[in-house]
Amino acid sequence: MATNFSQTAAYIWSLADLLRGDFKQSQYGRVILPFTILRRLECVLEATKPKVLTQVEKLKDNQQLEPEAREKFLLKAAKQSFYNTSAMDLSKMGSADIKTNLTTYIESFSTDAREIFEHFKFADFIAQLQDANLLYKVVQKVALTDLSPAAISNHDMGLVFEELIRRFAESSNETAGEHFTPRDIVRLTTSLVFMEDDDALTESGIIRTIYDPTAGTGGFLSSGMEYVHELNPEAVMRAFGQELNPESYAICKGDMLIKGQDVSRIKLGNTLSDDGLHSDRFDYMLSNPPFGVDWKKVEGKIKDEHKLKGFDGRFGPGLPRVSDGSLLFLMHLISKMRDYDSGGKDKNGGRIGIILNGSPLFTGGAGSGESEIRRYILESDLLEAIVALPTDMFYNTGIATYVWILSNKKDAERRGKVQLINGVHLYQKMRKSLGSKRQEIGEDDVRLITQTFGNFEAVESYRLDKAPDEKSGRGRQSSTKKKAEKKTFGSKIFASHEFGYRRITIERPLRLSVQFSGVRIATLRFEPGKLNAAMQKVYEQFPEAFPDSGSPRPASGRGAGGEGPSSATYGDLSTVEAEIRAMVKADFADLKEKQIKDLLDPKTWTAQKELLDNAIKLQAAIGENQHDDFNEFEATLKQAIKDADVELDAKQKKQIIAAVSWTNPDAEPVIKKVISRLGASPGSKSNGKPTQPDPTYGTFEYKNQIVQFQPDSDLRDNEDVPLTEGTARGANVDAVNEAYFHKEVAPHVPDAWIDKGKCDAKDGGVGIVGYEIPFNRHFYEYQPPRPLQEIDAELDELSSEIMQMLQEVHS
Repeated sequence: MATNFSQTAAYIWSLADLLRGDFKQSQYGRVILPFTILRRLECVLEATKPKVLTQVEKLKDNQQLEPEAREKFLLKAAKQSFYNTSAMDLSKMGSADIKTNLTTYIESFSTDAREIFEHFKFADFIAQLQDANLLYKVVQKVALTDLSPAAISNHDMGLVFEELIRRFAESSNETAGEHFTPRDIVRLTTSLVFMEDDDALTESGIIRTIYDPTAGTGGFLSSGMEYVHELNPEAVMRAFGQELNPESYAICKGDMLIKGQDVSRIKLGNTLSDDGLHSDRFDYMLSNPPFGVDWKKVEGKIKDEHKLKGFDGRFGPGLPRVSDGSLLFLMHLISKMRDYDSGGKDKNGGRIGIILNGSPLFTGGAGSGESEIRRYILESDLLEAIVALPTDMFYNTGIATYVWILSNKKDAERRGKVQLINGVHLYQKMRKSLGSKRQEIGEDDVRLITQTFGNFEAVESYRLDKAPDEKSGRGRQSSTKKKAEKKTFGSKIFASHEFGYRRITIERPLRLSVQFSGVRIATLRFEPGKLNAAMQKVYEQFPEAFPDSGSPRPASGRGAGGEGPSSATYGDLSTVEAEIRAMVKADFADLKEKQIKDLLDPKTWTAQKELLDNAIKLQAAIGENQHDDFNEFEATLKQAIKDADVELDAKQKKQIIAAVSWTNPDAEPVIKKVISRLGASPGSKSNGKPTQPDPTYGTFEYKNQIVQFQPDSDLRDNEDVPLTEGTARGANVDAVNEAYFHKEVAPHVPDAWIDKGKCDAKDGGVGIVGYEIPFNRHFYEYQPPRPLQEIDAELDELSSEIMQMLQEVHS
């Protein structure tokens, strides 16, 4: 058999020839992978199998021995991290009872090894093979495959298994993205994470740990170990991981077992809600978490950890929205970083490479969970670089993706800085698409990205020597002369605080006009809010339920011949309840039962009728003239209430004012509070109150008083003030905010002010700090539109082409 790992993998995959026709193509790997693991384990155990069988006989006489102790004796005899207690092997299984023999053989493995086959649901596939009369043939072919350590080393066997996993993923590309990260992306991410430690990794006796919380089939773990093996074959790399999908977990665990790893370090379960390695910290971490997947199923546990443990847990900085858990995985990884101490051998620090979609870069405004997570990462100086990848790189999605590189042991030149690398055009088209994966990153492209990152250099965007994308050969081709997209590459370096801003709230005064017109006060007949539209429709359709309403009635026929509640109490809808419920169901389906009951309750209608009657009394006292100074009107209204002998509670008064008032930019501003009167000496205090106005923060001189105006919520706005090196630390915040306000806001809206009450929870400064990384904006290149003459000429050409096609159809 060939010793080249790709040829060995091809030979093993040729089992598919036996399976073709009886199994779907996407099922080949579910048969081939467990059989490969089975044969490798059998070959590894062959040398010590007699000692294990001898030990089994010895232990038969000791029935009191605990299962854990029994397993330790057998592991010692096997000199491996697994064993098999059966005297049988694949080559000895005859065709007569092969299904039972094979099942018994698998059940004779140690717990960790046996669990792999259980999660593969291998027993089901054994039954299918038996039903198809293929089981004996497959076992015979597998038994003839030499996978012994003498023929193929652990490292090479790992490469063989990875090649089989790749073939499996490609044959089932409709679900490949759920458990398999494309090899080119794995290689790039691994290189970016490990390259900064290349010197350290070549030292003799080196021992390092690698971890993937979304291990899938173990691609990242294998790639990390392979990278280190190429640098230093004597280095020891210990792999840790956790995976949610049982089948992917089985593949990963089998791969690690083949590579000689302690598979007890690979856990099954949800990393976010049940961290299987909660006490461990790692040197290197690689992850490709699911894009845009919600965490509603584990929401309770995660929120509890955030609330109860804070920064002592994993999610102290904040929580993203439930619809996307990507940043939860990132925070989980950060919590797993080994501590760093430049002088301590046991504190080597940690490095992270994680693949995320675009959402974590910018989703969430200032103060949101996403922004606070980015703030923590940037202010803790953990982020080294972000690399933008091409689209169409993954099996199950074509969206834009990014590789984040984080470290708690930055070199001196990188401290306080972040590198952005734009690699969106570093790709080559694949000859055959695999699911959504249509492009791949070549070795030269990986080298360019890693060199740019390693050199930590800013690269002015330049045009790549790459051919334009070929157009599809299908169908009629467009004759457009629009230029092909320019393929560029570039790198930029920013100070961490340059991604931050302080969001200040800008207020403007409420300006109200008031008029007690008949049209406006008539709206008081109906409750505001959700019942308003329904009440209007009921009032229109069932007028006989509202006698003495003072309004002319459309002819409805109700009450004319003794029908309907013509003489009933105002708002009594008891006789038409069924009709009203039918109308509500058809036109107001969002109303809940309690609201429907309120709609049918006469008290609701009589309360509004009483309010309307009181408004009519006030109208008689105030008149119907328009008032453009609400401050003066309040005094007028107060006197009118007294003169008309009307009693109004706060809620009723508020509803009347809402009905008869409207915002008017030409009206006087509404005073919220009179602070003091003018006249005191500059800078002095009167009863602890300021005696000079401060328009920047909302205290104005108005009619010989210092006042605060009522803000208009409809005119409220936010301004994002870029952070400086000082304001990022909470220093000089007011001066920077004020300078920005007077330059960018005050010249355009002179009556605006900064809301001093909106302060950041962390540093206490005015405004709420936010962070975002607008990657595309930093690499945007303006493309001027084509000349109009060129566009017109193209439209004429296309019109002629269309007319010619129509003539062809008619002829």
